[in-house]
Amino acid sequence: MIRSKNYILDFTHVYIDEDIQQESGISLIDCSDIEGCDLYCSKAAEIEIKKRTEQYGIHGIHFIDSGNYHYITKIMTDKINKKFSLVLYDHHTDMQKPMVEGMTSCGDWAAQVIEQNENLEQLILVGASEADIQQINVKNQSKLITFSAEELRNNSGREKLDLIETDVPFYISIDKDILDKHYIETNWSQGHMSLGMLEHLLKFFLKDKKIIGVDICGECQIGLPFPEYIEAEEKNAETNIELYEYIGRYMGK
Repeated sequence: MIRSKNYILDFTHVYIDEDIQQESGISLIDCSDIEGCDLYCSKAAEIEIKKRTEQYGIHGIHFIDSGNYHYITKIMTDKINKKFSLVLYDHHTDMQKPMVEGMTSCGDWAAQVIEQNENLEQLILVGASEADIQQINVKNQSKLITFSAEELRNNSGREKLDLIETDVPFYISIDKDILDKHYIETNWSQGHMSLGMLEHLLKFFLKDKKIIGVDICGECQIGLPFPEYIEAEEKNAETNIELYEYIGRYMGK
């Protein structure tokens, strides 16, 4: 069994006021000096991110800053050299048409994974709105299984669970913008899921499936007025620690 290596990729220093970096078994990797990586990831930035994470690998729990850096999941899953499936919890699909050709962004990285990663068996998208899901137009769409926010609220779509292939390992990516503002403040529009519901949905995979790694993004916006920033940081810190402890109980952190 490969030992989990848990770490924080700190691009914006948003974690400086959070207790998560003091949690046992977690390392902080300072990425704040990397240029060309906010929203879009240049080739030079991608090379540098790979260089700084190489010794840590992809196994374990990884905090990857705000949703602006969610493309990190593509960088991580590109390293998987066997068949796997990606489980994506997100209020957005991250499968938009690219704004800048040849560059990976936080809005189109998932489309690149499903279209380009030959080891990907399935991409399981959980939490986006039905309207946004209907807008998805990607190659290999047969690999896509979706559970919309509406289906989750109505407790429908359960029959699609039988479509999930369980004989391959899973990589899990969580954008906390899936959660209600009661639990988190992000720099993107948010859903209305409770933290308890997210943990319940995670348990389906964590309990008895093989997990390669987990990443978590969705930190708050830098530059908020001081009182709002402190309030957002307090909520985010509590949720981050709760998720770290919950997931860690299954992954043996």
